[in-house]
Parts: sequence; structure tokens; C-alpha cells
Amino acid sequence: MAVQHDRVRFGAAYYYEYAGPGQDPKPETLERDLDLMQAAGFSVIRVGESVWSTWEPDEGRFELDWLEPVLDAARARGIDVVIGTPTYALPPWLARRYPEVAGELRTGKPMGWGARQEADFTHPAFRFHAERILTRIVRRYAAHPAVIGFQVDNEPGLHLLHNRGVFERFVDHLRHTYGDVETLNREWGLVYWSHRLSTWADLWTPDGNVQPQYDLAWRRFQASLTTEMIDWQARAVRELARPDQFVTTCIAYDRPALDDADLAGALDVTSGNAYYGMQDALAHPATTHSAQFWTANGTWALFQVGDAMFSSRGEPFLVTETNAQSIGGPSTNNPAYPGQWRQCAWALVARGARMIEYWHWHTLHYGAETYWGGVLPHSGLPGRTYREIARLGAELAEAGGAIAGATPDADLALLVSTPARFALAAQPPLQLADGTGDPTSYPRIVSAFYRGAFDAGLQVRVVRPQHVFDQAPEDVAGTHPVLVAAGYYPASDADLDWLLRYAGAGGHLVVGPRTGYADHEARARAEVQPARLAAAAGAWYDEFSNLAEPVPVRGALAGEATAWAECLVADGADVLARYEDPHLGAWAAVTTRAHGAGRVTIVGTVPDATLARSLATWLVPTPLAAWAALPPSVTVHTSTRPDGKRVHIIHNWSWEAATVTAPIELDILVAARGDAPADPSPGDVAPGPPETSAAGPLGAGEHVTLGSWDVLVAVTR
Repeated sequence: MAVQHDRVRFGAAYYYEYAGPGQDPKPETLERDLDLMQAAGFSVIRVGESVWSTWEPDEGRFELDWLEPVLDAARARGIDVVIGTPTYALPPWLARRYPEVAGELRTGKPMGWGARQEADFTHPAFRFHAERILTRIVRRYAAHPAVIGFQVDNEPGLHLLHNRGVFERFVDHLRHTYGDVETLNREWGLVYWSHRLSTWADLWTPDGNVQPQYDLAWRRFQASLTTEMIDWQARAVRELARPDQFVTTCIAYDRPALDDADLAGALDVTSGNAYYGMQDALAHPATTHSAQFWTANGTWALFQVGDAMFSSRGEPFLVTETNAQSIGGPSTNNPAYPGQWRQCAWALVARGARMIEYWHWHTLHYGAETYWGGVLPHSGLPGRTYREIARLGAELAEAGGAIAGATPDADLALLVSTPARFALAAQPPLQLADGTGDPTSYPRIVSAFYRGAFDAGLQVRVVRPQHVFDQAPEDVAGTHPVLVAAGYYPASDADLDWLLRYAGAGGHLVVGPRTGYADHEARARAEVQPARLAAAAGAWYDEFSNLAEPVPVRGALAGEATAWAECLVADGADVLARYEDPHLGAWAAVTTRAHGAGRVTIVGTVPDATLARSLATWLVPTPLAAWAALPPSVTVHTSTRPDGKRVHIIHNWSWEAATVTAPIELDILVAARGDAPADPSPGDVAPGPPETSAAGPLGAGEHVTLGSWDVLVAVTR
């Protein structure tokens, strides 16, 4: 089912069943909560995904009616509902009665219980009970008019399962893929260290494996199990749901057993987490390149999250979880500065979000996430967070429809590959501070190029091999005239040939570190590098070095090489930059050469922010969002509507006010506030009417001032 977006939905996860300490859920609490949500402009809530033991307190004893008052109250206030099925959080009785469903993180070593996602979800006992509870829930509520969709499971792919049944399925998968052990021996190079198999029974379990070909196959297989599990649940829901109800899941993009682009193909719409560092972590321009984890650190990284979510299906997406108050645990307390909630929501909307849903409504009084703040604090009284989110709700209700059908613009495309993430985690080229390999080498490489584009005022379209290589290269060259392929390490011959045809058809191919070095099995290619691309690029290398300290790079491009240096020999290419170093100075750092109707540029290092920005500016001198002379703290992102009009979203990521000049005539949809409004005193807990933004025309050449942490939304007249 193709999901059509006529507005930007807005709300939070709501757990009526999580009452206060020593309390049971009360009808008056439900009514008060929903009244506050309605006053805040909520149009959607997500419910039910974490409480299997509430839906089924004992085996075969179902309690399904408790949710109906929540749905009825939401319906009465015009609030839609997404129901989550609880299959990721097993009830204690299932763990006790069927211990064989326990997942194993090491072969023969079941993981303990007390967290979540502890099950081997391939086990028949799990499948039986999981399908039974999810079908009971869907049958009970599919007909309810408040329900617009179902979320199956939650944040899948948390563990690499080592259960015997999973391993035997892996062996069968290899047998079907390769046919016989001699083929596997040859393809994996198992002559090395005497690993040749004489029978499939010789294949060792993955616990102590160090063979990279095995590791890549194991990671790909684990991701396929996650996709198959979600697809199985989605199909079960679709058999019972109404035709107008969508099926999705909540994706946490850092999961080790996940290929989000494959998994999203089993869904009707992409949904996922967009968590980010708040307060000074959102200052732009950023002064550091912070490490990324499950939170995005840096304004550029927040936008990268949105672009990654768009890439899962190549279309707009839903944010099922994002920051309300502080996130991450009792020792991580950095609630947003005034204005940052609306800033970040509009940033995600700019990159394709068609739902913003906070995790979660009321801060919990118990459990592992006691200090993961909700829209309401522990007191349950609406405070600063609620008031700011209510203002945002009014803005989205007022202007969300004007952008719902728009497609985010892009100045360049960035190829992102899950197998590359897997392969470069097993054989990391980059180092940590202690000299050991960095398993996050791939995201480090990719994010350096993304940040450079962002700092240069460019907009990025993240594209995936599953989608882009199915298209004709000349079509992609017309749509995305610049394509960056950095860290694309395990690449098939067909992939690399496609990239060459893209450049020949008029595209500008930018090759980054490690791209093309290995084939589809992660075997190093027996040719000069970058393999299959070197002749067209007019440059090659067969030597590379880690960099303990940054090395200056000078030429038409300037900045610093960090972490990694490929020693490029220009063989017909123009040298754009060289290393300034007594040893590395013999080689080029960046080269370029025309190829067919297009061009191939090689970047042989992980560029620092200055070099990456210099490169991006050279690649795209005039961004689509061409607002002249922007203050350093201001960014502009645009989307194009079906009627051809362009929506402009302008941010000021700073405490200091910033004045911008409109390049064309615009109609303001959401006005800048100039200065943040005075917040009510702590004793003033009544929500009051949400503040709305004055709309109106903005002429070409006219000035508008954005206050601290401010945002302006406008559309071409």
C-alpha cells in the first residue's frame, strides 16, 4: 500500500498502562492527558508496543479490552492511533515455560532475561506465540475508526543470534548459495590458515571467526533474518487490517543485524528513531566532528539522520521516536534550549518527515527509562517542554499541509551501503586513539563527506545500492549530477561498471577512500586501485597509510587529510590537491579527470571539515537553496511541491539573532519569532492557547530577522 501524505502528523507515544508509582490507570488521567494532547495540536499517538504481559498476562489468557478507552478518547478528539504489536518484549511466563526461545549471543550461552529482545525470533515456539498475540490484537482493533496503522515489533536487529537453529539455517543458506563446499572454499579463500572444508559439517560457528568473508556472509544473513521476521509479521497484520491502514515498524538505524533498505521494502512506509544531541550540540557551524552513536551529534548529523531515513525507501517517512526532554539515562541530562524542539522538528520535516512523534508522553516513574524524559515531567504537570511542543503543534497544524506532498531537494547524492558498514567493521581501515581498528570506520568516512556538503550549504540525497543500481545510469546522471561513493568497499563488478557508466553518461562520480578495493565477497581485488575505475579516473594507488595526526592538503582545494591517506599517482588526471608532508608530498590527495560526458574525481583521504567543505563547494558552486550572504549560523533547506512551488525552511542555529535577505518573493507559512517569547512562571501550569505564527508575504530583497534557535518556513509565491 502506497501511503499518501496530506499533512504532517504530530504526537507522541502514549502509555496509559504505565501509571504513576503505586497507582492503577485512572479514567480521569486518561481524559486529562488527551485534553492536553488536543490542546497541543496532537493528531496521532502510538500505543501498546511494549506490554505483551499486559495483553496476555498468562499463556492463552488474553486481556484486550484495556486499550479501547484510549482509542475512544483519541477518536473523540480527532487524534489518530498507531497500534504497536508487542513481539519484541517477551512476557516472563513465555521465558519461564519455553526457555528454548532464549537468544544466544555466544553459541550455547543463552542471554539473561530482564531487558528486551532476548528471544531467538526464528524459533517455532516464539513464532507461534508472537503470531497469536499480534493477530488477537489486530482482530480486536482493526475496525476501530481511530486506528490508522500498525507498528509490528520495535527497533529490530538488536542482536546477532548464535542459536544452533540459526547457525544451521546459515549453513543451509550457504549450501543453497554456493552449491558445494569446494565452491565455498574457493570463494572465501579457505585455503588460508587451513580452513578448507571437506563437508558442510566442517563449518565452524562464528564465535571465534576472524575470516572476513565468513563475517560478511554472517552479517548479511543476520540482517536477512531480521527482514524476514518483520515481513512475516507485516503479512500477518495485512491479512486482518483494513485496506486503508498501513504497516510499519520503528527502525533504530544503528542495529547490528539490520539492513534498513531491505527491511523497509517489507513495509508500507518507513518509520524510525531520530534522536539527537541538544543544547550546544546543535550549534552551527560546529567546531568539532563528534563521534556518532545512536544519537546524532551536530546539526549536520541531525539532517543526515533525516536523509538516511528518506533513503530506506526513497520516499517520505515517519518519525516514531524523537527527543522530548533529556534522553539516554540518568547521567545524560541536556534538555533543549528554548526553540530547539521546533527547530529540530522542522529540520526533519525539511528532509521528508511526515510525522513527528515524541518518545514519549509522560516521564516514567520506574523501569530502565525512568529518566528518559517525556513531554510531561515526573510531576505530570505541563511545563516548558509541553508549552514549546504545543507551539510547534500549532505551527504544523497551520503549515504542515503545504509541505506534505513536497520532495526534499538535493544538490548531490551520497551512496550508502549496509554491506560496506558490515565489512569495514570486520576489517576497519581507520584507527581509534589507542591504535586499534575503529569498527565505525565506514560511518566516519561517509559522514565526513556529508558534513562537508552540509557546511557548504548543499542538500544531500542519500541513495542505496538496492535502489540506485536498478536504474539506468544515464537517468541517475540526469537526476543526480554528482554522486559520492566513499567507503564503498565490497563492490561487485556490476556495481563498479554501473558507476563508470554513470560518469560516462554525464554524471560527476566522486570516489572516496576504500571504494572498489574489495569485490562482493570482501576479497581484495588483484588490480591497481580504485579497481575498475582507475583508468577512467586517470589516477591510481597501490599504497596507503594511516595518519596519526592530520596532514595539510593544498592546491585548488585546501584543508587537512585525516586518519587515512591513499597515495594517488596522477596518470592523466589533474591534481586538485597534494599532501603537504615530507613523505606523502610525493603523491596527490585529490585528482579529477573528464570521462565521457562526465567526470571522475578521487578523494584519497577522510577530509576534515575544511577540506570537505572546499570539495563540496567545488563540486556544486551554486546550491539549489541559493540565499545570498547567509550568516554562518543560518541554514536553508528546500523541498519542491507537485505544483512546482518550492518550500524554504530557514534555521538559525545560535543564541545570536541573524538577519537574512529573501532572494525571491515568498509567502511566509511559519514566521520567525525574532526573540523567544517569555515563558510562563513555573507555577503557571495551564497550557493556555498555543501561540501561532503570523503568515504573510516577503518580498525579494526584504530582510527578516531570526531570533536565537529560530526557524522560518516560506513558500515561493
